[in-house]
Amino acid sequence: MSQTTTVSAPARTSFPSPYEQDAPAGAEGWKDLYAYNLVFQDNRREIEERKFWFCDSQHWPTVTKPFETIGFEFAVGCLGQYNSRQLLIPTANGIEYRIHNGYVFMSPVAVDPEHIEARVPQFMQRAGHYFQNWESLLQNWHGKLKDTIAELESIEFTALPEAIALDDVLAGKGTGPATDLLGDYDRLIALAYRAWQYHFEFLNLGYVAYLDLFMFCKEVFPRIPDQAIATMVQGVDMELFRPDDELKKLAKIAVRDGLVDLFEDTSDAEATLAAISAHPSGAAWTGAWRDAQDPWFNFTTGNGFYAHDEYWRDVPAIPLGFIRGYIDRLQAGHDIDRHVADLVAERDRITEEYAELLSGDVLETFRGKLGLARTVYPYVENHNFYIEHWTMGVFWRKARQLSRVLHEQGFWPQTNDMFYLRRDEVREALFDYVNAWMVGAPAIGPDYWPAEVERRRGIVDALSTARPQPALNTPPEVITEPFTLMLWGITDDQIQNWLGTGDVPDGTLKGMPASPGTAEGPARVISSADQLSEVQEGEILVAPVTAPSWGPIFGKIRATVTDIGGMMSHAAIVCREYGMPAVTGTGTASSEIRTGQRLRVDGNSGTVTILD
Repeated sequence: MSQTTTVSAPARTSFPSPYEQDAPAGAEGWKDLYAYNLVFQDNRREIEERKFWFCDSQHWPTVTKPFETIGFEFAVGCLGQYNSRQLLIPTANGIEYRIHNGYVFMSPVAVDPEHIEARVPQFMQRAGHYFQNWESLLQNWHGKLKDTIAELESIEFTALPEAIALDDVLAGKGTGPATDLLGDYDRLIALAYRAWQYHFEFLNLGYVAYLDLFMFCKEVFPRIPDQAIATMVQGVDMELFRPDDELKKLAKIAVRDGLVDLFEDTSDAEATLAAISAHPSGAAWTGAWRDAQDPWFNFTTGNGFYAHDEYWRDVPAIPLGFIRGYIDRLQAGHDIDRHVADLVAERDRITEEYAELLSGDVLETFRGKLGLARTVYPYVENHNFYIEHWTMGVFWRKARQLSRVLHEQGFWPQTNDMFYLRRDEVREALFDYVNAWMVGAPAIGPDYWPAEVERRRGIVDALSTARPQPALNTPPEVITEPFTLMLWGITDDQIQNWLGTGDVPDGTLKGMPASPGTAEGPARVISSADQLSEVQEGEILVAPVTAPSWGPIFGKIRATVTDIGGMMSHAAIVCREYGMPAVTGTGTASSEIRTGQRLRVDGNSGTVTILD
């Protein structure tokens, strides 16, 4: 009698190479959509395969259209500038980025160990100046950024006239509106780039201060949980939560003033707003609504990196729907407020428990590092409102305006099709339009771009049918880069879990214990903000990533689970500030879990258990 021997497959030690992954059917030729420096080039295979790349689905969870690469090119480029050129952070340079099958992948650039020591005094001088003058420099930052937003708001894209205005001719101006149109496009791009420079002026310092506190605590309290350190800086009255607070205020006014019945159907925003305005008791609500528009409703349920993100100011049905949800909760007797005092009390309790273990100079050092971290910590989230939401909301509004102008000139079939072009191609198309107007002949674009846009639309749609790998190539033996660990939550253990070699029982997913607490409930898996209306009371939200603007649904759900994110990710910070259990950085939760499955989420240990 023969015996059959079962041979176990060898454990995976690497992720797929980008050079060995085929594009989804229908996406052939996808590389042609993007600039040469954004894709893995065949003649660089040996170089690119030596690097470890992780998918940044935290910031770019869906396929990025050609024009939308402006988001990661500007953001990640400016991040690198502040690390490696302005602050000279001793242990961290910038991050390389590539597009693969439509998704954004990152690879941190290490500092040569021989250069670390020489960078320390330069960093201390540069960063120290900011830390010592934080409030005045931050006030200056607000002024610079608001001036930039005002410049963006001043841009208006309109079709070229039949003739140059007579007044301009008689005044001897010497240039026509075509010059202004081209200049305004260049200015739109330059102002966005300027804003992203400002974005990182303080952000990396916020992370550095927290990381300094984190590492100090790990040294003097060897067994301290990561969450205990995070708790020490929680309970901040952040501006990022102001839009959600405005919704709650409007809901309370509606209940107080007897306007509830007018919110039964908020899909027709214009009709709802008109009915409230005409109501005898609608004046206070209407005034509060008007006051919230600018700046607080420059807020998107997306993340600001995509042209299709919808902003509350532009689509009032979105905030009206959230207000309806808060009204329902108020009428059911629920408490809709975020109790900052409770968070502060827990923060102070944890802090003092650990402070009591110290004395002398060590205690003084602890107090100093904690004080600095608490001073700079609010910026880590507040910048998100000012840049990703407010600035980028204006940017995308103006870009859509330009797209509409060229659509009306026949350049593409649908109003917002401009975003299938790279930004340099938009400049070429715009010059084509301008040149045709100047010489009095038809533009070439209407005979070229419609078919090309349709081809690209098909490719983007095909790319969207497949989820990306969490990472590419062989990971390093040890992840040491601090921002990779803290922001993205990519740890050695997490990589092993992604590879399927971690010590995780069947039916369990392991991630970052991002916000404490445990909860059980049915899963609600969503892939975009468009599905937020599907979330039901008592569910556990599972998504590739969450956005700070999803706060209005946090009162409904019991816990949050994401594919990516570390202790300092937006998802982790927002969940802690809302007192919501959360596990981030699971890698594959949104693809492995199905809506309706019952889950147990343990935000203390970072585990998600599928119960059925």
